[in-house]
Amino acid sequence: MFSFFDQVSFLHDNDLIGIADRGEAVCNDDNCLKSTLKAAIDYICNPDKTDGKLLVSSFGCSAETADIEFAWTRRHAIDKGTNLGRHLIQAFEPGEVTPEEAHRIGMELAREVLGGKYEFVLTTHIDRDHVHNHLIFNAVSFQDHRHYHSNKRSYHEIRRTSDRICKEHGLSVIVPGRDKGKSYIEHQAEQNGTSYKAKLRSAIDRLLPGCAGLEDLLRRLQREGYELKRDKYISARAPGQERFTRLKALGADYAEEALTARIAGRPGPSRQPKQRTGRPSLLIDIQNNIKAQQSAGYKHWATIENLKRAAETLNFLTEHGIGSLEELSERCDGAAAATAKVKADLRATEKEMERLTLTMKHAATYRQLRPLYDQYRQSRDKEKFLRGHESEIILFEAAARELKRLNAVPLPAAQRLRAEIDELTARRTALQSEYRKAQQKEREYDTLNQNVRILLERSEDVVLPKERSNELE
Repeated sequence: MFSFFDQVSFLHDNDLIGIADRGEAVCNDDNCLKSTLKAAIDYICNPDKTDGKLLVSSFGCSAETADIEFAWTRRHAIDKGTNLGRHLIQAFEPGEVTPEEAHRIGMELAREVLGGKYEFVLTTHIDRDHVHNHLIFNAVSFQDHRHYHSNKRSYHEIRRTSDRICKEHGLSVIVPGRDKGKSYIEHQAEQNGTSYKAKLRSAIDRLLPGCAGLEDLLRRLQREGYELKRDKYISARAPGQERFTRLKALGADYAEEALTARIAGRPGPSRQPKQRTGRPSLLIDIQNNIKAQQSAGYKHWATIENLKRAAETLNFLTEHGIGSLEELSERCDGAAAATAKVKADLRATEKEMERLTLTMKHAATYRQLRPLYDQYRQSRDKEKFLRGHESEIILFEAAARELKRLNAVPLPAAQRLRAEIDELTARRTALQSEYRKAQQKEREYDTLNQNVRILLERSEDVVLPKERSNELE
């Protein structure tokens, strides 16, 4: 599975949302339509794409009235801007995630990156070969009525958050070109076997083991039809390719210095071990490692690295008084249980914060529109009154329904709600720190467990201190 976020699409007053072949949202500035936001929400909520709307969720609003609720929040904004909302798309590798799981991941991501401050509608589309999520959220926060600032920093933060959540669910993510990320177009090209970069990487990896030096590698590339150009950096162009590709643009392992090091049998930049922290690192599976089969240098480095990691594993076991597989298993179970408990406490805290935040939002709408609604109830010509204030009446009735659902009748005092939210915010911060520490400890013990079992499988004659079948040396 991979997670991928398109660049944010801006839903402007004067934009019409268009849908590309691969399900991505694009903006068309040539059209002028006031119903852009409603049209976009209607599109992502299409029953044919969302399993009869079973895969439609919302926060802070109803999917049916989201455009009205977005507009009401925006009315109170200090800086309205020109954007009605933001549109993000998260795509998954075909066959590697169920629609329900994709939807849960999308909800988890939306809640984390938006922090419970923006109304949003999330849908999961299943009408294509790849399951993908659509997320449309308000450009203005209903908490502080400030505009959402979208830039490269926020975009990459969303990408990182998406990748982390996917990993937590046991799913893989797009692997960037080492230190250089891939665009969606490039990824699709690689999937289809049409990426010039992918083909160049493959050619280099295939030719490298038999090369005597960098010049030898370049000559072999030329014999394969590549045109080379030498300026400040070495560039290559395949037959039919329009522009040259710098070798360093392929990733850290393909820069000139890195290629020279790889030919000489030294590990490249991406293979250099991190500074040792004393914590155990997972052993490298040399037998099933493609790079180890292709490069004798890498295999040599990996063998030595495994010896260091094995030593770190044994030292950790000794320092923490772990002398048997049962003890190790107990530590692993204890670490997992501790992580699960903190996670449950964190989720409960966040859920209560969400309830109180929504209560504040709907209570404010209720109080502001109650006089108008009373006028409507007392009006002799309700149809005429409704025609002039339809949006406000819809908003009031929606707020009243939500307050009942949230068990917030009678209305709680705004000051008390604010104090409770502040207290929960401090608790959430503390739990987030505790959760990260618990996760790190769980990962450590999981690594230990895997390393120990690998070492025991590879060494049948290991002398164990107490019972050979059960104790650890």
